[in-house]
Amino acid sequence: MTDYILPHALPSALDGREGIQLLSLDCFDTLLWRDTHAPRDIFDALDGVTVLQRQWSEMRARSAAQVQHKRNEVTIAEIYREMFPNAPKARIAEAIANELDAEARHCFAFQPTVALIREAKRRGLGVIIVSDTYLDADQLRELIARAAGADVAALIDRIFCSSHYRRSKAEGLYEDVLKALKCKPETILHIGDNRVADVEGVAPFGVRAVHLKQFSHSTEQRLRLESSISAMLHARTPGTIAAQQPHRAALALGEPNVSDPAEALGFSVVGPVLHAFERWLQQEAAALQAERGGTVHWLFLMRDGLLPMRMHQAAAVAAKAHPVEISRFTAVGAALSTEAAVERYLHYEVGSPVEKLAKQLLNDAEAKVVLKGLPEKRGRTPAFLREIRKPHRMKQILRAGRALADRLTAHVRSIVDPQPGDTLMLIDLGYNGTVQNEVDALLRARFDVHVAGRYLMLREQFSAGLDKKGLIDDSAYDCHTLEAISTNVAVIEQICTAAQGSTIDYSADGAPIRTDNSIKGRQSDIRERIQEGALRFEREQAAARLRGTAVDELPLWRNAAAAVLGRLLFLPQAHELAVVSAFEHDVNQGIADTVPLFDPAVARHGLRQRGLIYLKGSERMYLPAELHGEGLPIRLSLLAQKRFGLPFKYADFVDSTISLPLIVADGVHASTGAVTATPTHDGYYLAPIPIEDCRFSVGVQFGQLFDWVQVESAVFMPVEDFLAEMQRTSKDRSDAAPSLEGMHQVAPHLFQCDNEYAFMMVPPPPRVDDRPMMLALVFRPIAYRQAAETAAAPLPSRAQAAHA
Repeated sequence: MTDYILPHALPSALDGREGIQLLSLDCFDTLLWRDTHAPRDIFDALDGVTVLQRQWSEMRARSAAQVQHKRNEVTIAEIYREMFPNAPKARIAEAIANELDAEARHCFAFQPTVALIREAKRRGLGVIIVSDTYLDADQLRELIARAAGADVAALIDRIFCSSHYRRSKAEGLYEDVLKALKCKPETILHIGDNRVADVEGVAPFGVRAVHLKQFSHSTEQRLRLESSISAMLHARTPGTIAAQQPHRAALALGEPNVSDPAEALGFSVVGPVLHAFERWLQQEAAALQAERGGTVHWLFLMRDGLLPMRMHQAAAVAAKAHPVEISRFTAVGAALSTEAAVERYLHYEVGSPVEKLAKQLLNDAEAKVVLKGLPEKRGRTPAFLREIRKPHRMKQILRAGRALADRLTAHVRSIVDPQPGDTLMLIDLGYNGTVQNEVDALLRARFDVHVAGRYLMLREQFSAGLDKKGLIDDSAYDCHTLEAISTNVAVIEQICTAAQGSTIDYSADGAPIRTDNSIKGRQSDIRERIQEGALRFEREQAAARLRGTAVDELPLWRNAAAAVLGRLLFLPQAHELAVVSAFEHDVNQGIADTVPLFDPAVARHGLRQRGLIYLKGSERMYLPAELHGEGLPIRLSLLAQKRFGLPFKYADFVDSTISLPLIVADGVHASTGAVTATPTHDGYYLAPIPIEDCRFSVGVQFGQLFDWVQVESAVFMPVEDFLAEMQRTSKDRSDAAPSLEGMHQVAPHLFQCDNEYAFMMVPPPPRVDDRPMMLALVFRPIAYRQAAETAAAPLPSRAQAAHA
């Protein structure tokens, strides 16, 4: 069994190992770590060289070395001679220096390994580096000095490189090391991250070899997926490394100590995202201070601003965090001070239920009177608008809006008392900045301050002309990327939010008045554990990295945050979904509406009903979570469609069809025909069968084609609903009640056709109006009929079909 050690245990690796006189370490991913997912990602930062050219050149160099000298190891000079076969030596030297500079900028020392080296020196042990690398010893020592610091490089007695000895550790490099050292192998402890090279290639020589196990398999997969998401979100930019992952080292150090799945989700996923947000907020606050003077007040908008505020407090910076409870409901209400503002609100919200509009515009007593006087069904919205626009109603609304604005102002003043010329920095997750849109002018007028909105992600629906920025915004990402991320952001909102009801008003002194908390206690407990994990990441992340030269890490963290967030939103892992499986989402509009965060059965049904086009037209809260279990290609298709705004239509997904024979009857006449069924998902087909204004019965002649068939659903709906790009639940849909002729049901949805004459008869639903209707029949062939049967088969009896 391979002896291994976890990263956090490295400082004590010498404990209990008697007789050790020399510490031997691998270099890359043991002492020096990179800001990227894989070593090749550094090559994107090279000037005048593409990552593929750099890889191809190394392959050619190794191939040449194998053919000419029967060796695999090469030097960096040999690699660049393949890259620039006709270039002078000065050009090759320049290219080598360029790559070493890139490595120095994006390498750092892993703190636990440095602690181990210092402990070895304290005990009087020697320290060597044994590395499989195309660098020579001088180049590698200089890189260590630049990346980790000259003091760390000075602790290393000797460096052995495979490029010098022309063989790797797996090929016997340690034989050369032992000859050079002239010491007993059992007195050496070697540690490295590559099991094949650092254990299987070293232990046979008698050296005590230990495998540094950086990550669990689950973490390796998550980081790999984050790298893939990063490639889809970020265009490759010359001079910039790819797949930026500055959080890798912190994960390796801290994850083994986190056993609770909820806390692990916070530590490994939410923590890196909000750490990047906190870094960016500090930079933005400093820029606002330098530009405008005065005091920059950090106002975290509750409820979703709770975890960002806690992260700020954990970062232990001087700026004080202030929680303010300005909900979308109170912000909109406080802005209703003019008739124009009321009309603007009605313009944007006219499609909402009148109950919601009444709640926003009127007090409970007035709303009850207005709603009672409206028609029961049709014409409710026009009648409501007429009532609201009556002069006495408008006066009530404006009077209430101005009073709410006074109380909201008192609330802000009770939290922080800004002076003229100060800046109120409103901090929230985003993503439209609706609260700022509504209260910006009010706060500026009441306090004579500047208002700046700073968001984790900003995707404005219109350009408000206000001071707004986002860590992830249109300065670095196109509109389709921002829309893709914002579509599924509800899971982050529920993780970051406070366990309290939404603010719907304030007392005269500004104390918030809230609704009851509609979220279950169990969800609040899980959320708290996730938040504790994120705070743990904030406290511990700095202990993993040691840089010899200070660099601006914020661009690294920004790109990493987008990739980590994108991966959680589009490619969540099973254990993460298990943590949030019972979560509900409340809509925070002054009403106690909650909806499940995700329901896998809905997506599976939608895919079988509509196929991949369902992904484009679905308005689900967390659709990628619902798609878990349907395969990675499905979720990648969703990401690609959202990320690039692909203009696919239903026909683009159809590459095979089935001509389904039918009998159509109106009670007097009957005729035969066929309808084209198109593939959806998982082997299912959709047959759209028109029945005009509910006058036709349809006989589906399954027996002509199949011995066995599975029928997922048979639903009547208006043709206009079927053709709509956005698929929504409609009261105009109804399940069919088919009967069977020559077919019998052997299991839910599964039918056997006795002969080629078997069919399913579907009568039409009751006629409501003259709208064209259709039958959407979703089925899956199980066994095709191989040969025609005789026409002498007896007429089967009719049976009702359940579960169809």
